[in-house]
Amino acid sequence: MQSRLEQLKEFLAESPQDPFLKYALTMEYVKLGDEEQALVGFENLIAEHPDYVGTYYHFGKFLEKAMEKERAIGIYEQGIQVAQAKRNFHALGELKNALLMAEGLLDEDE
Repeated sequence: MQSRLEQLKEFLAESPQDPFLKYALTMEYVKLGDEEQALVGFENLIAEHPDYVGTYYHFGKFLEKAMEKERAIGIYEQGIQVAQAKRNFHALGELKNALLMAEGLLDEDE
């Protein structure tokens, strides 16, 4: 039986420009603790599919865990712009809350 990771790689080979499959594969790497592949996946999504709103929240959280709070804040801000442009109010609310939390964390470090 194939692992979820293997299945996702197979699906992506069939549809290499599908942002949802790229996102799912990236999140699988996060779940498996493969930070290097997760980072590559997130960066690819931002570069090649900047309108894929779901990326920004999870990439920001990933960066916060990696202690890259300033970069996380930048990702949240980017995501807020995309969510506003796409009128995705649910994602917009989540991103704004994440930004406020991250800014609070950043202030504590200064």
